[in-house]
Amino acid sequence: MTIHHHPSDVTLLRLATGMLGAGPTLVVSVHLEGCGLCRERLARFEALGGAILEEQPPAPLVADFFGRTLARLEVPYPTPVAKPMTWKQPALSIELPHAMRHCDVGPWRWLGPGFKWSKVKIAGSPDAKVMLLKGRAGLHLPGHGHTGMEFMQILSGSLSDARGQYFPGDLDEADDEVDHSPLVGQESDCICLAALEGDTRLHGVLGRLLRPIVGF
Repeated sequence: MTIHHHPSDVTLLRLATGMLGAGPTLVVSVHLEGCGLCRERLARFEALGGAILEEQPPAPLVADFFGRTLARLEVPYPTPVAKPMTWKQPALSIELPHAMRHCDVGPWRWLGPGFKWSKVKIAGSPDAKVMLLKGRAGLHLPGHGHTGMEFMQILSGSLSDARGQYFPGDLDEADDEVDHSPLVGQESDCICLAALEGDTRLHGVLGRLLRPIVGF
């Protein structure tokens, strides 16, 4: 699998410093499972963050700092793998990335002709805006913009818009200046994982109908 689209340096730096929200973190973690290049980039950002901290003047520690540090050390760091691990999601009849194994993934719900979605819940982050999207081959997804960043990881099939083509393993970041109507590739249905930092601006009559259903 050749990956052409990766998270930006800003996104990886936010992840390395703990400043990336739960939803985008999940999407980027899925990308990292299959992208050794980005795992190496993230490791460099983490090392840079450690070096910066070493140069900072001493400051009083917050309460329970030592205990919380030990708790974080007990969390295993994902082992780099050549092939991403997956797990079966019976409700969706598909295999999902291993990074999603602790998520509560709902069933497919109708959004429009040839278009479905599934709500993804992250434990401890009830406000995270994360979902799976599934579009049939050749479908034009509803035109939309964003009030914040959208992070989208392609799991199967492909998408394209005016900015390029996106295949399995690719991660697309769209900011509030992007307004698009992605096209699903003709070769197969497309399934992707998406997380929002703001809201989606859906256009037209269909957009107004879908907004109450999705709620984003």
